Amino acid sequence: MIRAYIAVMMALASSTLAVGQTSGNIGYSQSSGSSRARQAERNKRVPLPGEPHPSDGMFLEASVLMNVLADEYVAVFGVSQECVTVAECSQKIDAVIAEFTTAVQQLGIGRNDTNVDFVGQNRTYDYKITGDVAKEELTGFEIKKNVAIHYRDKLMLDKLIVAASRSKIFDLIKVDYLVKDQIAVENRLMEEASRVIKQKAAKYEQLLGVKLDSPVRIYAEKPSIYFPIEMYDSYTAQESGSLSNAYERDRGRYAVQGARKSRTFFFNPLNADGFDYVVNPVVVEPVVQFTLYLKVIYGTDQAKAAKP
Repeated sequence: MIRAYIAVMMALASSTLAVGQTSGNIGYSQSSGSSRARQAERNKRVPLPGEPHPSDGMFLEASVLMNVLADEYVAVFGVSQECVTVAECSQKIDAVIAEFTTAVQQLGIGRNDTNVDFVGQNRTYDYKITGDVAKEELTGFEIKKNVAIHYRDKLMLDKLIVAASRSKIFDLIKVDYLVKDQIAVENRLMEEASRVIKQKAAKYEQLLGVKLDSPVRIYAEKPSIYFPIEMYDSYTAQESGSLSNAYERDRGRYAVQGARKSRTFFFNPLNADGFDYVVNPVVVEPVVQFTLYLKVIYGTDQAKAAKP
């Protein structure tokens, strides 16, 4: 029974219908992106230092999250070339990029959806050993360029990676996720946040007998957007042994060669924790996450009665 279960899970994992998660090599430069996003959302709900309590009412607040699938994407590939002279570098890197962009156009991506960005040019150095002196000397130059490709079909990325590898391009820097109608998303968030606040007002009146009038004013409105490249985390799953005491005594006799431990990257989005309502809560692929924190001041009958 256990073997059958494992076989089924392996078949599901290798299904060609699965959509891979995408961050790019930019994931190596960040740590715990999702933790920063969660902390940012918690900070929104913390009262400001010295924040006064409304003398004629009470605060009501709502935190809403919306997961939105991207409409379009931009993949950025890094290209570099080292040569003895700048002219040789420029000629070779342009040839590589021309081969790659031609292959991209054959995949159905238009010329206007591809852009080449000149990143930088720098010198390269190495050491020349003469006798007992190791002297650092100029050996050549390096030119770096980035190729940005705009596409709409999320399955296109696999084809772009294969085309890049054929042109000896192996650095996928990042993939940007684009949502075309952000205004519609913001309007939906405001509608949901307003509905949550009205529900809270009705609940307080029903359960606690607190009669709330129309909101006096909006005290805080804090929207945020979190893109997939910010929300990837990583870990290294491994257990290493310890060296024996004999090695510690004879440390100089041995050269220790460690094994390479692979890092795993995964999309770790915001979940429902801390939010009053989540639009599109099921996440099976990287999404753009929109949030809204809304805080309003309601008036109360008790406060009005207390006034002279």
